[in-house]
Amino acid sequence: MQFSTPIAFSPIDQILDLARAAEDAGFARITLPDSLFLPHRQDTDYPYTADGSRMWDENTPWVEPLTAIAAMGAVTSTIRFCPQVLKFGPRQPLLLARQLSTVSHLTGSRVDLGVGIGWDPNEFAWCGVPYPGRGKRVDEMLEILRLAGDGGWFEYHGEHFDFDRLTLDPPPLTQVPFYVGGHTAPALRRAVRVGQGWTSAMMKFDDIVSTIGRLGELLEADGRSLADRGDGQPFAIQVACIDKYGTRGFAELADAGVTDVIVIPWLIEGHGYDAPLEVKRESLARFGEKYITA
Repeated sequence: MQFSTPIAFSPIDQILDLARAAEDAGFARITLPDSLFLPHRQDTDYPYTADGSRMWDENTPWVEPLTAIAAMGAVTSTIRFCPQVLKFGPRQPLLLARQLSTVSHLTGSRVDLGVGIGWDPNEFAWCGVPYPGRGKRVDEMLEILRLAGDGGWFEYHGEHFDFDRLTLDPPPLTQVPFYVGGHTAPALRRAVRVGQGWTSAMMKFDDIVSTIGRLGELLEADGRSLADRGDGQPFAIQVACIDKYGTRGFAELADAGVTDVIVIPWLIEGHGYDAPLEVKRESLARFGEKYITA
């Protein structure tokens, strides 16, 4: 089992140093959250907290994930990067395909793509994109990204996107793995249909176990399995578990089929998102020594 660490809510001037420190500590990935902007008025509850409140405010720092990946890739050599998750709904697929290709080349193909739809109708409306039909729109976007990832000329004629033959060469060095996010039945079906893995928001262990069981059933119906997603690699199960930590907890997650656990070592040790850089470096190193390289 691997470990990933987020740069969520960290000051922007820390992220390059955090990427280097995470790589030195043995982490497999840096994960990056995504937010286009913060509406002053919250019209829709945030779906991943018990009371629907957001965990951030107008003073919380955010980075654009793909831009940050390009920068962090330049100062590291082995660690991978994964937006967790990139909000596809308000975005445009051809521009996104160009961005993915670029970061693939700049990082030596060290990118996994966390796929999300987006939960805030304001992000859609204020980016000029309809909120209804967003699931089908994202499905078409994923088809377009796969076509672009193959290289050469292609065209697409769908309900939401329609264009004639074009090329976006060079394509990514390799097809970028999709880690599809979401806890709903349609999201799990999408993960199996087009993804190489599934990624969770904050979840309890029992819910993770039941979700993995459902993914296994869907994969089996599709002629695959959790052990082999179709290319000889296991179907990735990337989770942010809120009630299993430490040696025993991580072992239980591994036994349940989790392949990648997202942890924030400085929060585990009682420090805040805005903790000094040196505190975060030391937390990453201690976690690596105890759980990764031991």
